[in-house]
Amino acid sequence: MKDFTSKVHAFGKALMMPISVIAAAGIFLGVAAAMQNPAITGDAFANMHTPQLIIGFIRKVAGALFANLPIFFAVASAIGLAKAEKPTAAFASVIGFIAMHVGISATLAARGLTAQTTTPEALQQAGMDQTTAMMTSAEYIEMLGIFTFNMSVLGGVIAGLLTVMLHNRFYTQQLPTAISFFGGRRFVPIVTVVVLPLVGVLLAMIWPGIGAGIAWVGEFIGKSGQYGAFLLGTCERLLIPTGLHHILNETVRFTPIGGIATVDNQTIVGALNIFNTSLTHPGTISDETVREATQFLAQGKIPVMMFGLPAAALAIYHTARPEHKQRVKALVLAGALTSFTTGITEPLEFCFIFVSPVLYIMHALLTGLSFMLMSMLHLMIGNVQGGAIDLVVFGILGGGKTHWWWALVLGAIYAPLYYYGFKFVIKRMNVETPGRESEEQEAPAQVVSANERTKTIISGLGGEGNIEEVDCCFTRLRVRVKDMKEVVDQTLMTTGANGVNRVSDHDVQVIYGPQVEKIANEVKTALGVA
Repeated sequence: MKDFTSKVHAFGKALMMPISVIAAAGIFLGVAAAMQNPAITGDAFANMHTPQLIIGFIRKVAGALFANLPIFFAVASAIGLAKAEKPTAAFASVIGFIAMHVGISATLAARGLTAQTTTPEALQQAGMDQTTAMMTSAEYIEMLGIFTFNMSVLGGVIAGLLTVMLHNRFYTQQLPTAISFFGGRRFVPIVTVVVLPLVGVLLAMIWPGIGAGIAWVGEFIGKSGQYGAFLLGTCERLLIPTGLHHILNETVRFTPIGGIATVDNQTIVGALNIFNTSLTHPGTISDETVREATQFLAQGKIPVMMFGLPAAALAIYHTARPEHKQRVKALVLAGALTSFTTGITEPLEFCFIFVSPVLYIMHALLTGLSFMLMSMLHLMIGNVQGGAIDLVVFGILGGGKTHWWWALVLGAIYAPLYYYGFKFVIKRMNVETPGRESEEQEAPAQVVSANERTKTIISGLGGEGNIEEVDCCFTRLRVRVKDMKEVVDQTLMTTGANGVNRVSDHDVQVIYGPQVEKIANEVKTALGVA
């Protein structure tokens, strides 16, 4: 069970690779869409040929990234779960993705289903009414020139997971001397190109049932309206300590659970896909459909990330003991600024998640309430983070139709609600937030200097001999160790960490915040694995 949990965490971490690129591309796309909107920039700028040509180029590049998300997720899944030889796993995943869809395409062709026979016109000629023909046609797509089912990101994840299973089984495979050249890592693409087309044939037979099941769940959540948004917002925060919130988010962002729309006879599935398509293809998706999608995106986070959590940070500072206020001030100020600007909240959340279930559950419920209220107030702000950048780019620059001002109104309510709520609970229940640790506890050691940090991290993880693998996501240093008993939390906390989370017998996460990428590279370099 622990090993399974470890693999799930590795999978969640892998999903962050493509989503980080897409989040950045989405910001560029949002700015470009705003600059091509005459209502924002004026008719004069909108009619200037050269600037609009450049902006149009940016939108095409971003659109191409969104259109090829499935293969990005296939590669990311393989890299994240490969035991070794990760470049080989990435290469094989591309082969596996193509081979699987070729298997699907061949099976569809055997049934007489091709790009020509599944157009709305051809289906209408076969006896379908117009609506049914359009919906049926939208179930198919051409991906990398291959006619196949429109499986969106889930198709990429399936290909990536199956490929990495083959990779982990066969990358050390030895063959007879006469054909030994094809053994080892070279054998992985070979076995992949044999197995994945057969998987494609099987998927072609069962996918209609799987797709119908996912669509049913999506319809159920859609019919739940604001309550579905509340459930998502609450559950996402509750999953933060486990790291599994990434999987929940990607499910809503890239599967029919997050919504379905049709553009140019192609089905767009997932809340983030729908929102980004509305930017790359303005006017093709109704505002109401986009609003239904964005209720699962950044708009629900803005009042919490920009106002609520910074106010909670102030409450933590004000309730700290006088002799610790200076230390706590530096800690919570950095976390509050990060939350306000980018929507990255873990440095702050780990100040109270493990010391007070009451604060943690209150925070989760208030986040869910924010998602629900933003939906009820008909906001239309997309992307994934929920900080000031998203508010400005996708809310204010998006114009009046986004109803962005309600985020500020609710934020003005959330700030005192979080401040006084946190202050009351901390004092009433004597919560040991930073600066309020028990007197008998050992006082937190001074944070080591930057020069000593890497050496101290390695020491806190049990030394070089205890470290098997080092990686990171947005905010966490993710380390696989041989013996968890050798990991010393107090030592790691002196390196500027906000928390230490043991997720299995061999996997530990050290929360550093946005600077974790630099820290991870320094540790890898020191270990000689960079």
